[in-house]
Amino acid sequence: MVLGPGGDGVSVVAAAAAVGPRSSGRSSSGHTLLITCDRHSQTAGRLGVFSNSGVPVEVSANLSLLELDPLVVVEQAWAEFTDALTMAQSHSGPILPVVATLAAVAPGELISLPGVEDLLLLRRARDEATSGRWTSVIVDCSGQRDPLALLRAPAVLSQALNRLWPRHRRLAAASERPLMARLTAAIDQLDGDCRDIAALLADPHTTAAHLVVGAGARSTSVLTAQVASAALMGLPVRTVLVNSGDDADAARIAELTGPDVTVRAIPRVGEPLDRSARLRKLGVRLSPPGGRPAGSASAQVSLVSGSGLDTIYEMSWPQPLPEPDRLGLGRSDDDLLVTVSGFRYPVRLPSVLRRCDVIDAAWDSGTLRIRFTPNPAVWPQKK
Repeated sequence: MVLGPGGDGVSVVAAAAAVGPRSSGRSSSGHTLLITCDRHSQTAGRLGVFSNSGVPVEVSANLSLLELDPLVVVEQAWAEFTDALTMAQSHSGPILPVVATLAAVAPGELISLPGVEDLLLLRRARDEATSGRWTSVIVDCSGQRDPLALLRAPAVLSQALNRLWPRHRRLAAASERPLMARLTAAIDQLDGDCRDIAALLADPHTTAAHLVVGAGARSTSVLTAQVASAALMGLPVRTVLVNSGDDADAARIAELTGPDVTVRAIPRVGEPLDRSARLRKLGVRLSPPGGRPAGSASAQVSLVSGSGLDTIYEMSWPQPLPEPDRLGLGRSDDDLLVTVSGFRYPVRLPSVLRRCDVIDAAWDSGTLRIRFTPNPAVWPQKK
């Protein structure tokens, strides 16, 4: 995943990484897929091929390009979903208050579906990455207003689905009215995709995130917030690439990143980066997945003291906190809602903590520590 603030050269860096020197984790005989989610992408022109939205286009013997138009992806998925709604509606009458309205919305009437659009883009990237067809997949996240919000979408959408229509109620509805099975199956598949993609993004053995920033002061300040948000999501950041920078810029930015992150400077070039040969001159290399969980994905649960209803548990993980006064905590069912510098993310609680209440939280020496105690109303009691 290649991401960063708009205007800092994310798209160029992603293309240069795809055509440039092989990273240490890529086989010279393998085939790389470059995916871009920007509807205004110029990557096809830079690589010298014609754009064909939704279809991988071969650039060379070792590289293909897949350009995804978010609206087209949403229309295709919406058509499948409304088919299920229409089928359920025609056989069993009104199901939910909004079902008839939703079923009547044609794909061509859509502008966007907040959260769903992002999920569907990531689902297509997931499907390509797990197809076995490609040695590596590079996802260019440029063109998004907030690339981390794009990557957060699966976890947030899953939480919303289960808040509005909990899974146990969906299953009960399907068992009581078998004709609803197709509808509940569609919702379950969507929820399952959300969980699968969120887990894949936090998997340090298969995923590596690479942040692109400019050499200026603005990008440096944005980087601190991005590193903190990535840690909150459990996103394994492996490389920070300083666009149009030098070794001094790289050294300065390295002080803001963790020990597992490699910082590289990409020198400024004086010619247009409009063809593969010129992109190769940037010498972009992306570090492969490191295999070590990051941020909330590395959370540990420990027993602090007590037993039974007096037990105190602690959940902790490494968490940068650029603005301590903007740390917020909340709770929604099995999720801990954590806010860091205005970025909120639902962290799924381990099973032992789902029957507990939060009693305390503290941040010290780069580690967020949250303490829990059993909720007497739901904690199993010895007979």
